[in-house]
Amino acid sequence: MAAVWQQVLAVDARYNAYRTPTFPQFRTQYIRRRSQLLRENAKCGFEPGLRRQYLRLRSQLLALRYGPLSEQSSFRASSVRSSRTTLDRMEDFEEDPRAQGVRGHRRSVSRGSYQLQAQMNRAVYDERPPGSLVPTSVAEASRAMAGDTTLSENYAFAGMHHIFDQHVDSAVPRLQFANDDKHLLACCSLDGTLSIMALSPRPPSVKVTLKGHVGPVTDFAWSLSNDIIVSTSLDGTLRIWNTEDGRCIREVRDPESSELLCCTFQPMNNNLTVVGNSKHHLQVVNISTGKKVKGGSSKLTGRVLSLSFDAPGRILWAGDDRGSIFSFLFDMATGKLTKAKRLVVSEGSSICSISARSWISREARDPSLLVNACVNKLLLYRVVDNEGTLQLKRSFPIQHGSQLVHSIFCPLMSFRQGACVVTGSEDACVYFFDVERNTKAIVNKLQGHGGPVLDVSFNCDESLLASADSTGMVIIWRREQNTPTVAAEKFLLNKEKALLPCMRHGSPPTHLEMTELM
Repeated sequence: MAAVWQQVLAVDARYNAYRTPTFPQFRTQYIRRRSQLLRENAKCGFEPGLRRQYLRLRSQLLALRYGPLSEQSSFRASSVRSSRTTLDRMEDFEEDPRAQGVRGHRRSVSRGSYQLQAQMNRAVYDERPPGSLVPTSVAEASRAMAGDTTLSENYAFAGMHHIFDQHVDSAVPRLQFANDDKHLLACCSLDGTLSIMALSPRPPSVKVTLKGHVGPVTDFAWSLSNDIIVSTSLDGTLRIWNTEDGRCIREVRDPESSELLCCTFQPMNNNLTVVGNSKHHLQVVNISTGKKVKGGSSKLTGRVLSLSFDAPGRILWAGDDRGSIFSFLFDMATGKLTKAKRLVVSEGSSICSISARSWISREARDPSLLVNACVNKLLLYRVVDNEGTLQLKRSFPIQHGSQLVHSIFCPLMSFRQGACVVTGSEDACVYFFDVERNTKAIVNKLQGHGGPVLDVSFNCDESLLASADSTGMVIIWRREQNTPTVAAEKFLLNKEKALLPCMRHGSPPTHLEMTELM
């Protein structure tokens, strides 16, 4: 029962910023009271089936009222089931009669639109300067939780926590921390293997090596529950791995015998994986059956190099080596892809990396796309409608002309003053950029690699940053000891202490006291 009420609380927490946008001090008060009530009700022994039904209905109502959720990685509870259960029990979409309505029509799933979200943003934050991504005075609660530190202090990564060199002499094109995990990291290599590394307990070590591909591994993705990894390779196969013992669960061969270059899970249904190949094709694959999903394929203008879903899984963006970004509408009921928009970033320049974000920070909710293209710039786009149309917001200079360089949004930007993105670069450095600053946008620069930095990844609490390069070296960077996380904990502890006198006297704090405390 505890797991179900935690999922209910997680849904409430993710929508909490919408409820009182002009009074952020009430958000913490609301979620504390909500948590207390759910804990008390969980002890009453309600039937689990009723609880789960309540969770589904509440999620649907909140989605209808407030629009799409924020980032999928924020909490694991939104996964309908673990990916292992999905592998065992889910049927192919194209053969599942439950995916059809009573009259034979496919059901559609509505989760709001970017247009509605943009209207909400404008209504609440009209006072923001034109083009600004950073919240105004309504972000004071978030800034306080960040410890009143500057963005440079927030991202003062300097010391090396550890260096992995098991893939030395072969490039490591991708690496990624497990979802909601501080110490579990995976990477793939052009030597044909993948590694899962445990950073705790000390000393850090390689937990398991995934062997089976007979060609360079180009990309991989964690399932939401971290029990499965899918990987693509130039050997023309998609492989599904058990992350505990490194066993290959299934091998899916490309029907065209083409090189597979990228992959990503459908965020709301980890039974489906989207794969891009060297013959310009995009394909949705049901990993439980190994079959292609009917209607889940499309063709781009070039080799498919990068993929990213929006958080609700309704829009998929794909980038190719001809400089184009395509948006596709994803049918949640059938797995069908419908081509929507195309943007030519730069003719002939490879689109190496695409990262989608529902908003830049908690109060600045512009849906955004971060793009690495071989134009010596990192590009930030605004998503302007529910078909995935893109509008250039900012660009940042980096050295990027030929390598497959990747970038990421910082995961905890909702509690930061400002908004930060991190990217690799061909000059062997890692760059942190503040998307707010018009000049001197570089917040931090990490040096230590011996070749072009190809990928970067944060763990869930931003205490560690991993980076990988073309020589096979993986560096784990640690944040300086005076971290915003520690400052935030001290801040919250002081506020809790300040509330104790009120509790001892049996009277709740006044509105003024709560305003000052929050």
